[in-house]
Amino acid sequence: MYFAALLARTEDGWEASDTELDDVETLSDLSDLAREAAAEAGAEDDTVLVFIEQEDAWFGVVRVDGEEDPRIYISDAAAAARSSYGEILLTDELLGKDPDAVEDELDALDLDGTEDGEPEASADGDEDEVGDAEIVPPGPLGDPALLADLGVPEKDLLGFGAGDALNEIAEVLGAAEVLETVR
Repeated sequence: MYFAALLARTEDGWEASDTELDDVETLSDLSDLAREAAAEAGAEDDTVLVFIEQEDAWFGVVRVDGEEDPRIYISDAAAAARSSYGEILLTDELLGKDPDAVEDELDALDLDGTEDGEPEASADGDEDEVGDAEIVPPGPLGDPALLADLGVPEKDLLGFGAGDALNEIAEVLGAAEVLETVR
């Protein structure tokens, strides 16, 4: 089960709204959604946090400050990679991939999807398939300091596990009650 919410920081405190991610396909879409929520809350230049969690598997926090690039933290990248919502957060930049290298790799493939027309055989005789899922490292990924200025130090964020992490973060932020209203 998934949960997603937006927390917009306003002059009067935090304002929460639940959000549907069905139409969100990219991090850019998610950032636009966060900026729209900020505008609706009258907090266009303020901080908006997007909380996403898959119960007992992983959680992610995306921070959007005005027009700045979003900052991302994911509690378990490998678990998130198995989730359609997690894949939104696992950008090439976050994973340390060079998007140009992927294009070059695709350009080097023959029409049948293999280099030199033949798939490579591994040591155990199995053929490697082009397009296998990239290996995503287990554990935290992203910017663990993205909430430090809001009272959640890097050490604490890294220590949160999946379960009640978003509630604990909201408690520190002073937003637990408004988050609970959208849960």
